[in-house]
Amino acid sequence: MEQVFQVDLRGIVDLLSHHLYGSPRVYVRELLQNAVDAITARHALDPRARAQVRIETPASTGDGTIRVHDSGIGLTEAEVHTFLATIGRSGKRDDLGFARHEFLGQFGIGLLSCFLVADEAEVLTRSARGGPTVRWTGFADGRYRVEPAARERDEPGTTVTLAPRRGAEQWLTPTTVVELARLFGSLLPFEVTVDGVAITEPEVPWRATHPTPSDRAYALAAYAEDTFGFTPFATFDLACAESGVTGVAFVLPQPVNPAAKAGHRVYLKRMLLAESVTGLLPDWAFFVRCVVDTTELRPTASREALYEDDLLESTRAALGDRIRDWLVELSTSDPAALHRFLRIHDLGVKALALHDDDMLRLVDRWLPVETNAGQIPLAEFRRRFGEVRYTPSVEEFRQLAAVAGAAGIGLVNGGYSYITDILERLPAIDPEIRVRRLDPAELATHFDLVDPATELALRPFLTTAQRVLDRLECEVVLRTFDPPSLAALYLLDRDAQHRAELRATREVADELWADVLGAFDTDQGGDRPQLVLNHRNPLVRRITGLADARLVTTAVEALYSQALLLGQHPMRPVDTALLNKSFVGLLDWAVHDPSGGL
Repeated sequence: MEQVFQVDLRGIVDLLSHHLYGSPRVYVRELLQNAVDAITARHALDPRARAQVRIETPASTGDGTIRVHDSGIGLTEAEVHTFLATIGRSGKRDDLGFARHEFLGQFGIGLLSCFLVADEAEVLTRSARGGPTVRWTGFADGRYRVEPAARERDEPGTTVTLAPRRGAEQWLTPTTVVELARLFGSLLPFEVTVDGVAITEPEVPWRATHPTPSDRAYALAAYAEDTFGFTPFATFDLACAESGVTGVAFVLPQPVNPAAKAGHRVYLKRMLLAESVTGLLPDWAFFVRCVVDTTELRPTASREALYEDDLLESTRAALGDRIRDWLVELSTSDPAALHRFLRIHDLGVKALALHDDDMLRLVDRWLPVETNAGQIPLAEFRRRFGEVRYTPSVEEFRQLAAVAGAAGIGLVNGGYSYITDILERLPAIDPEIRVRRLDPAELATHFDLVDPATELALRPFLTTAQRVLDRLECEVVLRTFDPPSLAALYLLDRDAQHRAELRATREVADELWADVLGAFDTDQGGDRPQLVLNHRNPLVRRITGLADARLVTTAVEALYSQALLLGQHPMRPVDTALLNKSFVGLLDWAVHDPSGGL
């Protein structure tokens, strides 16, 4: 059997008025919204009708109340019953015969915000389509009363009167009301006064005319200082015809956390929606703060954020295109300014380059990256070295940069944010560009062989060294390479590294998982890591001349451990134990050797 829901009206009023809105201050915004929508409806009937909103604070009323007067369309008694007594039904929609998008309010609940600061709200209204003045009184407990007004209004329109509830008096003080009215309504196209003083601006800041472009830039910079508290690095206009968005973007003059959600000042039909709206710009545009006005984007029910829909998504993409275009324009009109910008906001530009070819070209040409030839753009790197080879981690780059440079190999540090992804995207803008990750093992092919006679003389040393490293599954190799200051280099190709990690995991896994992992370890032989000893290094030369097998063993263990540490390679328990053993052994040897060294 179908039944009708039983609704606790007091609970609904409490829910919407106290939990929908983030702060009691929005009551001023909602009262202004209702007044502006009423004036909009009035103008649709009579374009010559006066458009004005007057707010009287306790300084003018003298009785502690606040009154908001508008010259709008007003309501008849029947419309008062229909619209003011039905939560969720907006009197500003099709019921008045006008297109919905002409109005700010869409949910029919704005008047409930009055109960954030008052227990009682009085509405005096006279319809522009005829009829007497009607008085509606609503109470926070869900009751309302409709009756003829004791005195007729002189003209059509509406007056809302609020008396502060106990504990909410601060929200109705003259200073607070002026501040909130200016915050929410200063850009409204109608005249808004508070206690007889106009609080509306003559024009939207980014549409105002100025004698010269520099004057406009100075005025917008001053506006950014007042609005956001910073002097922008640059300003440029934003627009999206589809959603009726116009505004201005301010580029931050200092780095910010890319993961932080950027908040923007958004106006809806020139009424402030919120001061920190997220989701208006793409996530990568964290270096921009903007102020915009929109006619088509939809607000949420609380009118403190934008409704996520297809229109907002397409607007976000269009504004992102505009930011990208500004960066491209800057690269041609003012390269010096672009360099300054890149030093500040390189992360944002690199993030954009991951999915935008034009921005990738800009990054390729202008953004300096770390290489073993210094900080240079990728285009300049390719001009010098041709092929782009890189390391995926900062640690690997620091280990191999000097060695690769000595061998004439250009190397890019791909360990910083987005660099590896950018490098791998370069062929998308030019198929001729060759990019590949450097395999450390290939550096061995650029090392010089030791003189055969010397290597033959050092055979006993190499035999002892190999015996030490056999239990570590590592090969010892003697070569000569630059720089001479590097004693040893631990080289591990990617396949060997994968097998080593797989076997290390098998050692600590239980029997079941060890068998599973063993199925992937199909290569039981294969190349082992190499410890390449540099015969140009003075220390290595002295070690190879040692006659004491015990000292040779300790020295080789120390060189192996040092090479692992310098290369930032993961250390197994056996490697850690070897490091401690070699350190203690060298200390013991140094204490017993009067010379104190090798």
